[in-house]
Amino acid sequence: MSSESLKVNEIFYSLQGEGPYTGYAAVFVRLAGCSMGCEWCDTKYSQKTNALMHPEEILKEIKKYACPRAIITGGEPCEQQIGPLLKLLYKNGVEIHIETNGSADIDSGLVKCLTVSPKKNPSEAMLKKADVIKCVIDAQEDSARQALQYQKYLKPGAVFCIQPEGNKQENLTKCLELIKQNPQIRLSVQLHKLINVK
Repeated sequence: MSSESLKVNEIFYSLQGEGPYTGYAAVFVRLAGCSMGCEWCDTKYSQKTNALMHPEEILKEIKKYACPRAIITGGEPCEQQIGPLLKLLYKNGVEIHIETNGSADIDSGLVKCLTVSPKKNPSEAMLKKADVIKCVIDAQEDSARQALQYQKYLKPGAVFCIQPEGNKQENLTKCLELIKQNPQIRLSVQLHKLINVK
């Protein structure tokens, strides 16, 4: 195994279902593993490594599709050494998006859209670099208060989204109330689940 090889769960072509790029086609590179262990994680299956792939092999998979956009997600992609992959994708004209919980700091200079969805102990540096801060609102009483505290890290031009956990109606209702009170916040729903695509 090469030192640059990455643990990959899956690579697939679909639509972005969350955040400000909702509805755009993208190749998803789901890296395996996450140390966070969130109760309500909707990608628990991503803990499994289905392949060890060199960045060149990942690029070859991405290039199979007529789409210039790749979303590096997980699991938690920033727990692996993704720097060589980002450099290779950028050099080959791939528009790079990363979705992370923000716990591990990375160089985001080559990234078109860095989405930080804070869970436990996000890096302040990553929150300040984020193009999108996306917070999940769930049944916990203080989830809205916890979400709002991250607004202070927004850089100019960045987007702050809240997303109802599991698209559940009670969580959506909380989101709508919060947005009406804070009209600078944007709603993100999991479109891919609503239209039943991967």
